[in-house]
Amino acid sequence: MDARAFITGVSGLALTADERAFLRERQPWGFILFKRNVDSPSQVKDLVASLRDCVGGRDAPVLIDQEGGRVQRLGPPHWPVYPPGALFGVLYDQDPERGLRAARLAATLIAFDLAALGITVDCLPLADVPVAGADAVIGNRAYGTEPGKVAAIGRAVADGLRQGGVLPVLKHIPGHGRATADSHLRLPLVDTPQAELERTDFAAFRPLHDLPIAMTAHVVFSAIDPAQPATTSATIIKEVIRDGIGFRGLLMSDDVSMNALEGSIAQRTRALFAAGCDVALHCNGNLAEMRAVADETPWLAGEARARAAAAVAARSAPDAGFDIAAGRAELAALIARAGEANA
Repeated sequence: MDARAFITGVSGLALTADERAFLRERQPWGFILFKRNVDSPSQVKDLVASLRDCVGGRDAPVLIDQEGGRVQRLGPPHWPVYPPGALFGVLYDQDPERGLRAARLAATLIAFDLAALGITVDCLPLADVPVAGADAVIGNRAYGTEPGKVAAIGRAVADGLRQGGVLPVLKHIPGHGRATADSHLRLPLVDTPQAELERTDFAAFRPLHDLPIAMTAHVVFSAIDPAQPATTSATIIKEVIRDGIGFRGLLMSDDVSMNALEGSIAQRTRALFAAGCDVALHCNGNLAEMRAVADETPWLAGEARARAAAAVAARSAPDAGFDIAAGRAELAALIARAGEANA
């Protein structure tokens, strides 16, 4: 697996000649799709095939953010609308077994949608635990405000994705729920004492430490590292993510083009690798920025290469015995029940 340790977006519905040349030369480990890359099933399949062709036909991971609710890159008329994560929390409060069943069903159905297109990784589940007064960037994407409940639903979602043949990505480690700013726009600062973070925010991630891939949070936790957000903090990556939470899988950054990070794209990329991230993520499809990321990205080697290989190997084929139509009907009935309870 000779690949550079970055995941890149592209600009549109099909690759430009310059993008093809860039991808062939720089050999990213993976790709990520957004709404700007999506029109129809046949178009998405063609784009995915083109991306992999540019890296020599390697089965490169193709990622997407398909959570449901307001974060859903695939939607009508070709793909269903899925509920936000908070709905599973509502169902869980009514009946834990029902909530977990709905979460797993929705994730399995999402995975079948993705696998049919050649998309192999979904940036889900979230283990973020929001608190009162936090920015709405997480909001109803979260499964709840109690760490045990969040972890249980997160596990059901991860299991559902795997049942449908898609790898999960745990995000945003070690927690974005307390952030009072949207890290797409500016850097969030969390001043909560470490003991409270351990009891709440970090506690939701610990039971999910065995997932194959995790995405960092662009959030400063001043009690642990007052100078750097988790993505570029060697202290947080070692002491909290690796040692405290126990995550041993492939650690990817959140998007390096987000305004939470300081410095040039090149400086940000160097900083995240120096801190201990395995893979850099760049999303916006700006070719000049893509080149800057690639310039600062090493070839996958050593422990990072081993973790990347283990992540890819963790994906299995979709469950051939799963009845998609029956699953959709059952999920609709569960959603209706949640609505009736809140009426």
